[in-house]
Amino acid sequence: MRPFIHVNCAMSADGKIAGSDRKQVRISSDEDKSRVKNLRRKYDAILVGVGTILSDDPHLTVKGLSYDENPIRIVLDNNGRTPMDALVVNDQAPTIIVVADDCDIIWNNNVEVIRRRRDGPLLDVLEKLAEMGIESILVEGGGETIASFFREGLVDRYTVFVGGKVIGGRESPTPVDGDGWVVPEGIELELRNAEVLGNGALLTFSPKQ
Repeated sequence: MRPFIHVNCAMSADGKIAGSDRKQVRISSDEDKSRVKNLRRKYDAILVGVGTILSDDPHLTVKGLSYDENPIRIVLDNNGRTPMDALVVNDQAPTIIVVADDCDIIWNNNVEVIRRRRDGPLLDVLEKLAEMGIESILVEGGGETIASFFREGLVDRYTVFVGGKVIGGRESPTPVDGDGWVVPEGIELELRNAEVLGNGALLTFSPKQ
């Protein structure tokens, strides 16, 4: 048994999530930002890779919610690179950092550490999270983390906001990043809904069975 996985992200009209320097770029409209805030309230946990922490230093919390009301923050961080003063390890919400079994980094008392085999599947991590009572996870990035969920066939829903902006750049990251095809010939998705949100559109997909 594993948690329900919803991947959510925003990309520019040319399919980028940031510039070539990987610094955060405002892509979402005000309407989409409001949608994401409400979406976070519906999930037990929010998950990102450590690259997102290092480039953006996000809180991963919902403004106005207490420590116990906020979703759990999960960071995939094999080598323990999450800074000790990162916003994601503050006391505004519970935090879980997933590290490789040979990583011995310790953060503050607000952080629970889960260890995984360095080359082990994500499914092993999800099963551990399910044992902790986490039934649903919102995956928010970055591109290589999202790719790993698609690669292992773990995505149940995929929503992407396409904003009215062109970023460009051969080295600029995309929503599903990394080397080569995510799987041979790609993954077929079924479009469930399309909605205009300000100066952009929200597309909702589910993987074809």
